[in-house]
Amino acid sequence: MDREKMTDAVTEREKVLEVKDLTITFHTYAGQVQAVRGVSFDLHKGEVLAIVGESGSGKSVTNRALMGILAQTAVIENGTAMYMGRDLANPAESAEADGSEEGPKGIDLLKMREKEWEKVRGNDIAMIFQDPMSSLNPLSKVGKQISEVFRLKHKLSKAEAKAKTLDLMAQVGIPEPEKRYEQYPFHFSGGMRQRIVIAIALASSPSILICDEPTTALDVTIQAQVLGLIEEMQRAHDLSTIFITHDLGVVAHIADRVAVMYAGKIVEYGLAEEIFYDPRHPYTWSLMSSMPDMDVDEDEQLSVIQGTPPNMLHPPVGDAFAERNPYAIALDYEQEPPMFKISETHYAATWLMHPKAPRMELPPALVRRIETGIARRKEAANG
Repeated sequence: MDREKMTDAVTEREKVLEVKDLTITFHTYAGQVQAVRGVSFDLHKGEVLAIVGESGSGKSVTNRALMGILAQTAVIENGTAMYMGRDLANPAESAEADGSEEGPKGIDLLKMREKEWEKVRGNDIAMIFQDPMSSLNPLSKVGKQISEVFRLKHKLSKAEAKAKTLDLMAQVGIPEPEKRYEQYPFHFSGGMRQRIVIAIALASSPSILICDEPTTALDVTIQAQVLGLIEEMQRAHDLSTIFITHDLGVVAHIADRVAVMYAGKIVEYGLAEEIFYDPRHPYTWSLMSSMPDMDVDEDEQLSVIQGTPPNMLHPPVGDAFAERNPYAIALDYEQEPPMFKISETHYAATWLMHPKAPRMELPPALVRRIETGIARRKEAANG
């Protein structure tokens, strides 16, 4: 699909979530940790938005805010997260807050109380965590844990809930569901436990699914299986999915759009093809260059990102990536760059996008990687 058609496909989809200027601070004994700083993004119906970045970039904190499960030390300083799903907690209040006569535009997830969250969390928005054992009750049979969702959320009888559970277990690839229904989590491998967690998330028929690095703890073979399952379930149930990861290989496999995060901010945002074949931010260049590649010469060393992320107790004055950026210019150390518009769907927060900035060439290794990716895509398109 060419870029114009991909742009139309994204913009024509119904928007289900709109996050604007989300700012989250953790109050600690050492001071205030500025974990998320003015994050904005949209999520459209049926799409997969991947949020990628190093550990500590603010990916998980952002999405925990969308689930109302932030730590007690966290404070949402600013921002809105308007959920425009099918089941509004209080449509009358939403319309009034909106100031619109046409009806409700959504509810702000960041302003909801816990009792209101009970109507949305698990019903409309579900989450799959990194470690399945932390999500499962080790003392309860897996069949009961899945069927409880059908009984509580859909008000089904015990027999109906069990029938639905067995069907869902089969859908997510758990063999012999009748037998497995009666087993405990410790009877399952890591990959199978993650399938159970996916089944629990899907049992409530959510409209938004948040996946918080669900394959990190799995080996490569099982990781591919779980990714394939999530992709299959996402399409089958028309889910709007936020996929959090630090692995660009996973992003290439599953994402429609990508938000690259660094030091609590989104530094590049665009269609997956734009991010992989036309990256504009030096941090995105560094992430892509540091991916292992089977096509490189044997004597070529794997690129690494020098240094460490900044201390978010005292964020840098200018571009947070400047100290680690081999392409940094003087202005990067003095002033934070705005988000420059590259296309209708592609944005990057780097001074290199300024018309007066010096022209920087992509790293040779990254150029080869992009050229190889384009060649493979053409081969696949030609059959």
